[in-house]
Order: sequence, then C-alpha cells, then structure tokens
Amino acid sequence: MDTANKHKQLIVTVSPHIKSEDSVSRIMWTVNISLLPAFVMGVYFFGPKALYITVLCIITSLLSEYVLTKSRKKSTISDGSAFLTGLLLGMNLPASLWSFNPFTIHIPIIGSIVAVVIAKHLFGGLGYNVFNPALIGRAFALISFPKAMTVWTAPTAAFLSMDAKTMATPLGILKEEGIGKLIEVFGDKINLYTALLLGHRGGSIGETSAIALLIGAAFLLFKRYITWHIPFSFLGTAALLAWVFGGKDPDTGKMLLFSGDPLLHLISGGMLLGAFFMATDYVTSPSLKKGQIVFGIGCGALTMLIRLKGGYPEGVMFAILIMNCFAPLIDRGFKAKVFGAVEAQGIKK
Repeated sequence: MDTANKHKQLIVTVSPHIKSEDSVSRIMWTVNISLLPAFVMGVYFFGPKALYITVLCIITSLLSEYVLTKSRKKSTISDGSAFLTGLLLGMNLPASLWSFNPFTIHIPIIGSIVAVVIAKHLFGGLGYNVFNPALIGRAFALISFPKAMTVWTAPTAAFLSMDAKTMATPLGILKEEGIGKLIEVFGDKINLYTALLLGHRGGSIGETSAIALLIGAAFLLFKRYITWHIPFSFLGTAALLAWVFGGKDPDTGKMLLFSGDPLLHLISGGMLLGAFFMATDYVTSPSLKKGQIVFGIGCGALTMLIRLKGGYPEGVMFAILIMNCFAPLIDRGFKAKVFGAVEAQGIKK
C-alpha cells in the first residue's frame, strides 16, 4: 500500500455506527425529572401521606436493586431505572395506603419488591423485562389487596394535613352513577374539567393533575426521549371510542352512539400518566414507528373496553400490560428495511 492511500483505509466496526450522548442513565433521570410536576401536585393535594408512600416505594426499589446486583458485583442503582420504578409505582398508588396500620403500610413495600425482583430481574434485568415493572407491582397490589387499593383519599390542598376523608374517583362515579351524578358532584362541567386539569379530585397520587402530566410529557417530547406515535395513537383511539360508545341515555341508561365525552376520559384516571410515561417504555413497547402506532391503538381500545364494559372503572394498567405481551410480535410484523439488500428476479438477497 502506497503512502498516499495509507490514511484512506476502510475500517469496519461493530454497530451501532451512529452514537448519541444520551446514555441509559441520562434518559432515566430525565424521565424522573419530567414526573416531578405531577408528583409535586400529588403531594400538594394529598399531603405527607403521598410523600411517604412514594419515598417508601423508591427506597424499597433501590434496596431490592442493590441486593440483587450486589452478587454480580455490578450495582445499577445509579442508572435511575430502579428509582423510576419506585417513583412510578408510588404515583400509581392511593394516598390512603399510608397509615400506622400494619395491614396497609406493607403494600407499597411488597409492590416495589415484586416490581424490581419479579417483573425486572427474574427476566434478566433492565432491557430484558417483558412487562412494565411498576405496573406489575401495582397489578399485584390491586389483586392481592383489592379493598385497600380502592379506597381513595379526598384532596385537601394542605400539605400538613393528615386527614383521611375518602371520596370516589370521577371514573368510579361515572361508572356507577353516570355523567349526571358526576356533574352534580362537581357542580357543572366547567368545574369538573377544572378539577380534572388541576388535580383536585380523588385518584392515585400522581395521576390527578392533567396539566402537570402534560408539562412533563411536553418536556420528554421536546428532548425527543419519546415520540408522538404511542401516546397520540393511544389517546386518539381512546377519545374516538369514548365519543362513539361512551354516551348513555340519562333516563334508560342505554348506550347512545356518538354522544360520549372524550375530553372527560382523556383527563380522568391514569390515561395521561399511562400514555406518556408507561406505554412509552423503551423495553416493553415496539421499537418501530408503525408498530408503536399499532401498540398505542391497542392500548387505547383495551382501556376503553374495560372502562365502558368491564368491571373496573379504570383500564389503563391492564391495557398496557396486555399490549406488552404483543410488543415482540408487533415488531416482527413491522420489520425494518435491511440496508444493502437488493432484489433480483423477485428474490431478496
């Protein structure tokens, strides 16, 4: 080889060839930061109980992660994934769980252990889990302790208050007594929408304030850590089905087509928290854009099926977990184009 071509050698390296400064740790901690507005609003409305429950979930998740990774001599508690699992689980729990009663305080601990040990590490750790760990922890808690998990604390908007007055969630009232009763409870539709947007209503700690969740979601979209494909297809499908099938005759209770309230369903319950922060989980959702749209449509359809026809007033958690099962199959159905492949006489080489 002559000297002129010495510096023109073709160097073949292992993929990926396009690299980014965004590490797993940076992404995880950014998602944690994006959840802070919703978490702060949850603590504001539900008081110290919300803070204690969430911190307990985070500490238990970090300790579980540390114990499991210590034996491998490679601690991963600093990458933010275990912290995020604990934070999301805590935000998905009712504030009423905090009590000095030993029959309720252990629920966040058990849920966190199940999330990290079973849902995450028994599958191989971060990047190998099939299901969203925080949702598995919540599902286990709901199935194991259904009574405690369905008692909702009324918001007090007073941080130092430890009062435990209970109230039904908007979706619970809608499910049991209809839209008329829901509007009666809040006064009128304007007050209802205002309460849902700000967070002054019953529900899980981190799901109540729609505005706070949208602020965090906008930050993630701006940072390009998530794309529009899953959340918008999720919310769009849910809104469409809510409008078509969500209406009822106030006198007979029979379904009225094309008369539902899509906005009510979009900003109620865990819709926004699930669509932007849990359905978009890199590991448990499809990696290709077309597959992500199908995934989001499935989540939205299952959520509304459960809300409108199922036994539970809320269906976001079950919808995402069910679609997690189909994520690998969806990816297989939308294979990415192989660069360098050519077709000759109808045969791809």
